Amino acid sequence: MPTPLSVFDNSSVILPQRVAFEGSSSEGDICIRFLRHLSAVPNNRLEIKVLSAIQFVADMMDCSDAHIAKTLVDVGLRAPRGAFPASYLAHADGSLACDGWDIGAPNQGLSALARHWQSLGQDTGHTRSNAYNNGPREEAAI
Repeated sequence: MPTPLSVFDNSSVILPQRVAFEGSSSEGDICIRFLRHLSAVPNNRLEIKVLSAIQFVADMMDCSDAHIAKTLVDVGLRAPRGAFPASYLAHADGSLACDGWDIGAPNQGLSALARHWQSLGQDTGHTRSNAYNNGPREEAAI
């Protein structure tokens, strides 16, 4: 279970724990680089620190910002929407608009991130129409 980032005294950001990524070398490498750079970012706003660290790791590993953000979310990063690159937010919004079993539907990490955004009072940027949220669907007449 991720723990709140106590160093910066802000419960809106939850960092992944080392236990979550010890098995995979690529996820572990991304997380370690992210955590190391996070404390080096010269900014007081935690959202900016997270975004800057994501972009730094993406540049260092020659990956897209969205890929790095997705990997970090999958291993437990939870932060406000402003802490994520626009490319990842576009992916997240599109994925959250899908039903649970559709292709492109959110995985467990993204679903947890959406719940985190809702707990912070932030709009998740999508509309959902599935049986769990809006009642049964009516089939269109052909």
